[in-house]
Amino acid sequence: MIKKNYQYKLRTFINASHAIRWADGQGTIHPHTWEVVLNIIPPVASTSEVVKFEDIELLVQNYLQKYAGQTLNDIAPFRTINPTLENFADVLFDELTAALDVIHFQLVQLDLGESAKRFYSISLAD
Repeated sequence: MIKKNYQYKLRTFINASHAIRWADGQGTIHPHTWEVVLNIIPPVASTSEVVKFEDIELLVQNYLQKYAGQTLNDIAPFRTINPTLENFADVLFDELTAALDVIHFQLVQLDLGESAKRFYSISLAD
């Protein structure tokens, strides 16, 4: 029998601004439409199970709402953590992992794009 891994992929967007902190000061605040792509494993990895995408999307959207329309520098944890693409992805990965765990889904990979050409990816280690 062929061993298979089953995952769902969800894509959503957040409009939020940030300004990178450099050694010689802070850059200019500028907006992004951040693209968030999640690869998740359902509680029972099988093609016979039915998953309501709406439930997962609602949970993810409710979580991400706190960033919508905000300047990342002004909200925790980015008051102290530099709000780079990499750090934003790391925070989202940890926090979305916890949020999805409530409904027994496992986040295995998160891709965060600050533009159509620039993405950063985090996945679970083997």
